[in-house]
Amino acid sequence: MASPGGTSSASSLLHGSGSDEGLQAVMDEKKRKRLISNRESARRSRLRKQKHLDDLVAQANQLRKENSHGFAILKLVTQHCAAVEAENSVLRAQMMELSSRLQSLDDRLHNLNGNNGSNHLLCDGRQFTDNIVSPWNFNYMNQPVMASAEDMLYFSERCSH
Repeated sequence: MASPGGTSSASSLLHGSGSDEGLQAVMDEKKRKRLISNRESARRSRLRKQKHLDDLVAQANQLRKENSHGFAILKLVTQHCAAVEAENSVLRAQMMELSSRLQSLDDRLHNLNGNNGSNHLLCDGRQFTDNIVSPWNFNYMNQPVMASAEDMLYFSERCSH
């Protein structure tokens, strides 16, 4: 059977030559090779996916480890910050107490200098008679400055405004 182009088709030649079994064998061989190739390709694809999954699991574990380490550092820094803030509150309270004492001493010296230091007179003209109140008796001032937790909160709130 001739085609319009003047050539005969391969299928008509194969049919006409009686090699249906040969054609079937060639087709079966191609099919078998394609099946083997597809299986190998699928196996490689599964291996790639498994390797990718293993890499992602390893990366997730590494990130969890880094995250845990970061949280531990954050916890330490937060604790240190709280300790520094508490220490600052104590120091502010001590500073306020010392400032108050200094102001009191300055006031006393001013009062004494205002009266030319004569006879330890008070502003109202009375003379010092009690050695405890005398500005020259600093024994009562040699007490350690202690601030309670309430004082720290009071002064820290007061100083931050």
